[in-house]
Amino acid sequence: MVKEAIAAFLVLGAVVATSAREPNVLAKFDGGIGVIPVTGGAGTPDANGTLPNVKLNVVRGVSPAGPWRIANLNAVVEADGHILVKGNGLLLASGNGIGTNANASVFATLICEAALPFTQHNTASVALAPNGDFIINDTLNPAPDECASPVLLIRSSGSGVWFAAGIPNLGGN
Repeated sequence: MVKEAIAAFLVLGAVVATSAREPNVLAKFDGGIGVIPVTGGAGTPDANGTLPNVKLNVVRGVSPAGPWRIANLNAVVEADGHILVKGNGLLLASGNGIGTNANASVFATLICEAALPFTQHNTASVALAPNGDFIINDTLNPAPDECASPVLLIRSSGSGVWFAAGIPNLGGN
């Protein structure tokens, strides 16, 4: 009976501690999606073989880069705007530099609106490691007040195009 009471107390303590932390979390992301720059093409090809009606994969006003892949991405955004992003294997997925980091530096952008106008909440940039790994530990500028429809983009510090997106954890796990 005493063991059961202790176990119940420990479980209750863990639930209370987790519940106390969760209100500070504005958004979580578990997993990542590498950019696929084109969402579709239509019409008769031009003489050079290109499609005249190519639709770029623009996400909430941010243009895509060429194909990139990401092995893993996890991020937590706190209510005060602090963000911690850990990414692994962000590498080129096409062209002569395939499998390299292209000497890129990246920054994170959180967008909370589902429709225009979009506010971009950005971090400072960090360089990708040769294997495409990176950690961003920063405060979003400006810090969001709330985030009803979170999208997290990992973007090029040079051109601002997006390389990868976080998969929102909407279940709170």
